[in-house]
Amino acid sequence: MDLSPIRLSLETSLTATFVVTVLGTLAAGWRVRHRGALFELLDGFFLLPLVLPPTVVGFLLLLLLGRSSVIGGFIYDLGLRLVFSWNAAVIAAAVTTFPLMYMTARAALEQVDPPMVEAARTLGAGEARIFREILLPLAWPGLAAGMVLTFARALGDFGATLILAGSIPGQTQTLPLAIFFAVEAGDTAEAIRWSLVTVAISLAALGALNLWTRHRTGLTMRVVDQD
Repeated sequence: MDLSPIRLSLETSLTATFVVTVLGTLAAGWRVRHRGALFELLDGFFLLPLVLPPTVVGFLLLLLLGRSSVIGGFIYDLGLRLVFSWNAAVIAAAVTTFPLMYMTARAALEQVDPPMVEAARTLGAGEARIFREILLPLAWPGLAAGMVLTFARALGDFGATLILAGSIPGQTQTLPLAIFFAVEAGDTAEAIRWSLVTVAISLAALGALNLWTRHRTGLTMRVVDQD
């Protein structure tokens, strides 16, 4: 049995989660420091992949990164292959999951006590130091939840991945694509196997988050009791 869909799904989801965690957290940290109509419009741009059908997202990415586009043409001139490759699968998963991480990170960062941040500014701390040493540690539980949601959503991406990366066995065929084409071929048993694997991986990720949350809550309660 070819297990490449499992490997490709894990590699794609983990890579996309790492990229989206960094970009989404930085974007959220920048956004919480700015207010105004222009930034509300920017919010709409950040959240657009969440409300658009994944196939539309994939098609727009194909127009943006295809060989006939300015960006895609430049990439191909450099000798790099983007569309219909594993890199395309990562890009598709990252774009479709970015809104989840952005919203979760922004909510977590906005819950940090503002007087604490203002006190740090008064003492001369720069924005980068405040973000690194105050906001990130205090918002970490929310960020961890966002990472798990991002991973689970990236694991299940279908439409954008199919259009931008295709379904090439051993290269871009992730678990959702393997399930779809197994159903198309009438192989119900294989579709069920891949579906169970997908459910198991998602439940494992959610279970790990729950265990970590309970452990962290237990540590906090012990510290409070000692005080």
